Amino acid sequence: MKKLLMRADDLGYSEGINYGIAKSVREGIIENVGVMTNMSTVVRGLNLLGDTEVCLGLHTNICVGSPLTEPSRIPSITNNNGAFKSSSEYRSAQEDCVVLEQAIIETEAQLKRFIELVGKQPCYMDVHAIASDNFLMAAEIVAKKHGITYSPFSIGEGKIKIKDTDVYVSMDSMKPDYVPFASLKTSVRDVPEDGCILFVCHPGYLDGYILNHSSLTIPRPLEVDMLCDPQTLRWVKEAGIELITYDDL
Repeated sequence: MKKLLMRADDLGYSEGINYGIAKSVREGIIENVGVMTNMSTVVRGLNLLGDTEVCLGLHTNICVGSPLTEPSRIPSITNNNGAFKSSSEYRSAQEDCVVLEQAIIETEAQLKRFIELVGKQPCYMDVHAIASDNFLMAAEIVAKKHGITYSPFSIGEGKIKIKDTDVYVSMDSMKPDYVPFASLKTSVRDVPEDGCILFVCHPGYLDGYILNHSSLTIPRPLEVDMLCDPQTLRWVKEAGIELITYDDL
């Protein structure tokens, strides 16, 4: 039986994202949700999921909103206004501008905040948007230190190792021809019969904050529709797919 790890990233990013993720958990097939603990709407997002049994992870973030650390302690990832550098600033840098020690400090702060909000450690840790080797290393170091499952970063498709499991990753939402349901079916089709698929999506509704701060827009509500569509739920059941969480690995 193929196993499907359905993950929604970005809880707390904005009110619209919170509502889209909550719908995708309550009415759809999302079993795992990444939480951005530095964002101002994160408490509202967690409240929307309060009585569910969804698997919550720390979606470590250094490119949107403000840090939980005093900015003067982490100058490599903050700007003159004390907010995080934007993703475009990281991408335009000639080399990795993230200082490992500073990324560890902020990652620890976001983990501490997660525990304060949720009352326990996250089920897993991963990173948001930035393909910085030092940022990735910081998340892995902090996860290992605290005995938390680390979910490696993968752009697009590829195979990663989570715990002792080979996991095939699909994250197509940034592709110009992205059709969520078609992408999901293809990702499941292309793995071995006993394989495990991690389908990363970013469900949410568009509000002013997202339109002004994210390059990923239209696919978000389309993913909400796909995740909650009765056709999708029927397909999962008829295909004999097992929906799992990070705790099941």
